[in-house]
Formats: sequence, C-alpha cells, structure tokens
Amino acid sequence: MNVLMKRRGWITTALAAVLAAATACTSSGSPAPRPNPTDPPAETARPGVLRVLAGSELQDLAPVLEDARKATGVTVQFSWTGTLDGADAVSSGRADGKYDAVWFPSNQYLRLDPTGKSKVLSETPVMVSPVAVGVRTSVLEELGWGDGSKVTWAQIGDAAAAGKLSYGMSDPSRSNSGFSGLVAVASAFSGAQAALTEADVQGASPRLKQFFTGQKLTSGSSGWLAQAYTRAEPGKVGALVNYESVLLSLNRTLPAEQRLTVVRPVDGVVSADYPLSLLSSAAQGERDSFQRLTSYLLKEDVQKRISEMTLRRPVTAGVAPAAGLPGDRRRELPFPGTRAVADGLLAAYQNELRRPSRTVYVLDTSGSMEGSRLNALKAALGRLTGADDTRGVRRFRDREEVTLLSFASKVKWTKTHAVPASGGQPGPQAELASINADVQSLAASGGTALYDSLEEAYRVIERQQAAQGDDRFTSIVLMTDGESNEGATDGDFKRFHDALPAGEKAIPVFPIRFGEAAVNQLQGIADLSGGKLFDGTGSLDGVFEEIRGYQ
Repeated sequence: MNVLMKRRGWITTALAAVLAAATACTSSGSPAPRPNPTDPPAETARPGVLRVLAGSELQDLAPVLEDARKATGVTVQFSWTGTLDGADAVSSGRADGKYDAVWFPSNQYLRLDPTGKSKVLSETPVMVSPVAVGVRTSVLEELGWGDGSKVTWAQIGDAAAAGKLSYGMSDPSRSNSGFSGLVAVASAFSGAQAALTEADVQGASPRLKQFFTGQKLTSGSSGWLAQAYTRAEPGKVGALVNYESVLLSLNRTLPAEQRLTVVRPVDGVVSADYPLSLLSSAAQGERDSFQRLTSYLLKEDVQKRISEMTLRRPVTAGVAPAAGLPGDRRRELPFPGTRAVADGLLAAYQNELRRPSRTVYVLDTSGSMEGSRLNALKAALGRLTGADDTRGVRRFRDREEVTLLSFASKVKWTKTHAVPASGGQPGPQAELASINADVQSLAASGGTALYDSLEEAYRVIERQQAAQGDDRFTSIVLMTDGESNEGATDGDFKRFHDALPAGEKAIPVFPIRFGEAAVNQLQGIADLSGGKLFDGTGSLDGVFEEIRGYQ
C-alpha cells in the first residue's frame, strides 16, 4: 500500500466501538481496546473487526454501521482511498493481509484485471446511484430542456460545445464518479452496443473533446467538487457531473438560485452499486463477520433507512426508494471491455480531451530544507516527470504549462515549461527531462518569505494569461516546511488577494504541510483561495500525486 497508505493516511471511522468481551480479549483475558479514529488498521485480524478499504463517500453510513455493530457484533474499521487507487492496491497484492474486505462505489475497473478479480471471493451490492448531470435550474430553462427528463448525452454535449453549458466533474483517474462520467459519454457518443473498444473511443474522440471544453471545474473528490461549485462566481459553472445521490444531497444545502435539477440522460448511465467485497485473503472469522454484516445491510428496514439517509437507491427487492428518487432506472451504458481500453481512455482524457492545465509550484528552498527534506522534494517532483504512468495519474500532462518558483528570503528564480503533445516532434519527453533538471537544481539557503512568493505566483499567472489569452485549469501548489518570517504578512496577503480580479481570485492554492510548517498560515491560504490543505509529513510523493486530481 506504500504511497496509497501514506497519501490517504490511516483513518478509522468514529463508529468503532468496544467489542464484546467474549470475542475481543487480549491474551491476558482483558478486553481488547477499541480502534481509535487515528489508528492504522491492525496488521493482523481481530475478532469482530472487519478491516475495510473503502471510498470516502461511505462516511455517511456511520450511523447505519453503528447499529449494525450493535446487532451483529461486527465493527467496521475503514481506511479511505480512491476507487482506482484501491483497485491497484488489490491487484498488486498490497491489500492482502491488511484488509479483510473492500468497499468501492464500483468494482468494474477492478474486474478488468484478472489478478484483481481473483482476489475478490464474493461481493454484495448494497445500494445504487447512477452518475447524472445536475443542471442549475435557471440554466435548464435557458436551454429549453423542460424538466430534464428527456435529455440525452448528445444534447448535453452539444450545449457544452456551444458554450451554453459549463460544468464541473471530478478527475476520472482519481474518482469513480469522474471515471463513470467519462465512460458514460464515451459510450453514448460512440454508439457502442457492447463492451467499449479502442476503436469506439477513437471514433468518439472529436465529440468528447468538444464536450470537455465545457468543463470548468476539476477535483480529486466528489465532495470537494460540490464545495467548489458553491464557491464559483455566478454564471461560471452551470452544472455538475456527479452521483445522483450527491446532487440530491447537495440540493438540501443550496440556496434556491444554485439548486440543481438532476438530469438522468435517457440514453443511459453508468451506476455505482457499492459492492461490499470479501477478499480471498480474509480468514474464516472475518468471512463470518462479512456474512453477518451483509445480511444485516440487506434487510428491508435497513435498506429503507440507507435510501432515506443517503439518497441512494435500495437493492433489496420490494423496498421503495426514498422520496424524491425515481423508481425507474436508466439502462446501463457499455463499460470498457479490457483494462487496456479503460487506461487508454483515461490517458486520452488527461493528455488530449480535457482542457489543459497551468500550474505554478511555489517551492520553499530556505535553509531549513537542506539535506533530507530537499532530497524528498526533488524525488517527489521528479516522479511527476516520469513516463511509467499508463493512465495519466502522476506525470505532468501533455499541453500542461508548469512553472517552478524557488523561494527563500525572496524569489530565487522562476522557470516555466510547456509540455508538448505526444505524437508530434518534439514529444513530451525532452521537456519533462528539462523540468526534472530544474527540480534537481534546487538548493537550500535563506529565510522564508512565503506570502511575498505567493503574491509573485499570482503575478506570474496574470502575465501568462495575458500573453497567451487562453483558458486553462489553473492552480498554485505551495510547499513549505516552516513559518513565513520575512516580507509580507498574512494580513498583507489577504489585502492583495481581495484586490485581485475575480478570475484570479478564483485560482485555488493547494498548500502542502511539511516539517514544521505553520498549519494556521497554510489553512488560512487554502480557505481564502478556495483550495485545500494537504499533509506531506508522511510522504511528499503521495501528496504531489494526490494533488494532480485537483489540477
């Protein structure tokens, strides 16, 4: 699990409770301590505890799982991950012995790998939610789509291509909702009637590229995407591609002018069925716990509660969905037939189909970074220039503009690279090597003028946008191991930020906590800019990779 574990951190649900004394005792006969929220998963199995690698959206099941513990004696101990990263962990064997089960929104990607498929002993779908398009009600009216019940993917694509519909979607290389959305539009545009092939993807590519011109927000998670929608300037984002359940839940909190009409395209969807899946490496005791838990979750009254609480659809026959959920289901669109087709589609999205990125890396190279810390930074950024990345998860993308800004007491230097598209001359490899050379030249000395350097990053972006006149996904990544102790203060930066034009003010900053970094300063920057704070104290490699989903 190396990078995955370090990146996500080991988070155990707060629903963990004291195990029954008869089944959870230490060798001395004393009750075993219950798992705490910050505990890593146990290296060895424990009676009555089911160690589950899961998608973070399942946090909303905490009350149901607490009642399940009381009824069955089974405590669920979660660790969170993205669906595709989790599938990689299972396929590679990194989940063996560390987890008893996995619980992703979907196992479709996992099943494409024969090794991964063989590691799942059984799976039990627990609830269903299709990926849909939530369209701001005022935009729906402008498009003349009525109540949205007859809209097709082609209509959505045509509106996006014409500049009439802008939307947010999570990164398909990270999030299952984004991946499902990508598969849905590729299948719909290709007209595929069976498993999606490479030829289908190629045939649909021109329309896919037009469709993704409408994407104005990207994110590594469905939750952050919903938050970004609520912060977006009026008129910038008119829709979200996300789970039906997320869209309906979001409507509970939105003001009237931001509420979404959930459009389930009539030509089909790709759904998440949330299969709780037992790993073949699980011991007999955990297999028994799995059986008790799944039997409980499929009970009619429990299914009804799950649907009402989460706005996902029940899977047990005869159980009506929660109020507001339609009883009918759209047909399921074809999924890629092989792992190679799925990864090829993901790589095409990152390097060809989506709008390109503009990223400024503001890198602390003060004296405190000398030695192992600077080496860790060089290694982590250097990984982003590698070529061993089949689905575009890590490396700098084709067409991406990457700026490195080295700072200490002042900005030392700024260097910008434009990564060429693959297939042409020159290809991306020479520019990726040049980025790596600049990364490896970083040297530590001086103090920490964090806010001055961050202000310069905004000025760099302003100059780049003015010179090129383009519209890219734009973000700033700030990595520091200390506290700003020279130059502008946090108050100065707030005044600077408040005076920015609306477009620049909307550029998110993703600070990385490292070493003795001042968390209050970094959290303040993230909150002010609409970004997100990441913790790099465990692994800079994992954090830089995770942030790619937000760029």
